[in-house]
Amino acid sequence: QVQLVESGGGLVQAGGSLRLSCAASGRSFSSYAMGWFRQAPGKEREFVAAISWSGGGTSYARSAKGRFTISRDNANNAGYLQMNSLKPEDTALYYCAAGPNVAVTVQTYDYWGQGTQVTVSS
Repeated sequence: QVQLVESGGGLVQAGGSLRLSCAASGRSFSSYAMGWFRQAPGKEREFVAAISWSGGGTSYARSAKGRFTISRDNANNAGYLQMNSLKPEDTALYYCAAGPNVAVTVQTYDYWGQGTQVTVSS
């Protein structure tokens, strides 16, 4: 089992930045790929970014590329999502997840946090 807890969400103006954190505990976090997903009200959960267990491989949704950066610190069992140039359409509940591979599908990930709310005002 891997337990994940997100933090760092909040209210920010358009153009601003936030850094989300994902704290992991339980089984070895460093052996899992990590992903960030988001879900806005009335919409399906969607892929944002993912990073391999080593940190050597990353993948981004088109909406995140160039604005968001995913990273991880295996020594401290933590993952991060740096979000810059935020837009109102980035408003959502953001989840971190752990799974066997870097993937864009929700079903690939075995462990999920409870989410942290990001609200971007115009």
